[in-house]
Amino acid sequence: MTIHFPFDNSYGRLPARFYTKMPPEPVKAPRLIKVNHALAQELGLDPAALESPEGVAVLAGNAVPEGADPLAQVYAGHQFGGWSPQLGDGRAILLGEVVDRDGQRRDIQLKGSGRTPYSRMGDGRAWLGPVLREYIVSEAMQAYGVPTTRALAAVATGEDVLREAPMPGAVLTRVASSHIRVGTFQFFAARRDVEALEALTTHALARHYPGGETALDLLNGVIARQAELVAQWTGLGFIHGVMNTDNTTISGETIDYGPCAFMDVYSPGKVYSSIDQFGRYAFDKQPDILVWNLAQLATALLPLIDADQDRSIEIATEAVHRFPDLFNAAWLNVFRTKLGLETAEDDDEALILDVLSAMAEAEMDFTNTFRDLSTLPEPVKTRWIDRLKQEGIAPEVQAQRLSQANPAYIPRNHRIEDAIQSAVYGDFDPFERLVSVLERPFDDQPDARDLRRPPMPEEEVRQTFCGT
Repeated sequence: MTIHFPFDNSYGRLPARFYTKMPPEPVKAPRLIKVNHALAQELGLDPAALESPEGVAVLAGNAVPEGADPLAQVYAGHQFGGWSPQLGDGRAILLGEVVDRDGQRRDIQLKGSGRTPYSRMGDGRAWLGPVLREYIVSEAMQAYGVPTTRALAAVATGEDVLREAPMPGAVLTRVASSHIRVGTFQFFAARRDVEALEALTTHALARHYPGGETALDLLNGVIARQAELVAQWTGLGFIHGVMNTDNTTISGETIDYGPCAFMDVYSPGKVYSSIDQFGRYAFDKQPDILVWNLAQLATALLPLIDADQDRSIEIATEAVHRFPDLFNAAWLNVFRTKLGLETAEDDDEALILDVLSAMAEAEMDFTNTFRDLSTLPEPVKTRWIDRLKQEGIAPEVQAQRLSQANPAYIPRNHRIEDAIQSAVYGDFDPFERLVSVLERPFDDQPDARDLRRPPMPEEEVRQTFCGT
């Protein structure tokens, strides 16, 4: 069966110092785990072709389709605040780009596809657990309406990778509107490569902010999108876990689902990531970290903002200082919606904070409480009901509005771990069921009520781990 990807590879037309062109590294015995049919069709791809032996060979990295221009991107970044002057795709290969049925350009990348010049001490591979986790969580994010990278397919490699012990290997086919990061700009800024910065800025504007013309336009666009993005995370109780600048996209999409987690009990300072030993990326610190990351982007763009350095710093600082107001407005909008409110009142912020404080004090489940706000403790519930009455909306309309704003289902950590452990032993049914239920997370789905249950003490996942 012929595998056709309608490639048009704009990133590969940038100067050679932006990447290393190389094919993915073949694997021993590729076996298909799953193809995302709906996404394949969005991309103008044939799901049946992807599921054929020829398609699986492409998804595993054993064959390069016609028109591909495989490459590993280079970038730098601050990792937990420490500067790394050269990072890059250490276990990923960008096959190329397609223009989807809506006219949007999308990257198709193989993650876990072998060593590259940027692998450092890594093996360039991924084991099955992180691949399934990213598939589950990224597709759930899509269903919530949160900007995110997507999962097109997962393939087992037939090879073990060595982590704490030998683990079954896998490759994820990831789709993104691009993989350009804050760290991509930092890489060239650190080398004082203004020519590359100009080329990258022009490329990013054309791709993500058409109509924008300057580096300041790009900076303002990224600030606005990231403010909206992190506000949406907070409305889901989502903790990214590794918000390094190389994991902060220019597109405003969520990327790199490593030690990520959705909270069960609401706890503002919650940390799951095993590598976040000092809580830098705790749930309630995520907006502040985004400000810090955006300041690094602003610093990288200084040579392009104004010829006068002092004036450039002043302009960039003013832009970054807009983030708190933008985030707060987006946060208010998210939580007003979660409380069933369409109008805005001056006391809404105080009400939202009181609701969250009551949830934290009573150690209430974040998702289930918002799904059924009648479980709130008194007197905050009374305040919410009184405020809701000001909307002047019929109760059945209010109920529908609330159910459309608050998901019944999230990828709970213990359910993800169950799916991974079952898959390690060859049973992919829990993975398939979880993915299927999370395609419709706002629906009640009576046959899946067990997936709404918070973990029992013995089921609780207290730490999540990076795939590398």
